[in-house]
Amino acid sequence: MMQKQYTSFEAIEQDLKILNLERQIDEEKLKRSIQNAKKELYPVNVLGGMAPIIQKVAISLIAKKILKKIG
Repeated sequence: MMQKQYTSFEAIEQDLKILNLERQIDEEKLKRSIQNAKKELYPVNVLGGMAPIIQKVAISLIAKKILKKIG
């Protein structure tokens, strides 16, 4: 990284303000990412993604029991 040559304190303060705002933006992005991850890990959401698999297994078990009673 090239070192920036400052000619005034105002330029330094301006860059510090920009860096502070960028840091705040990054913190908010991180907070939002954490919130989204928590939402995705709720049991309802996790089980919701497994619903088709559970449904197929349940249908196959019921079908086996019916076939045993018939046969």
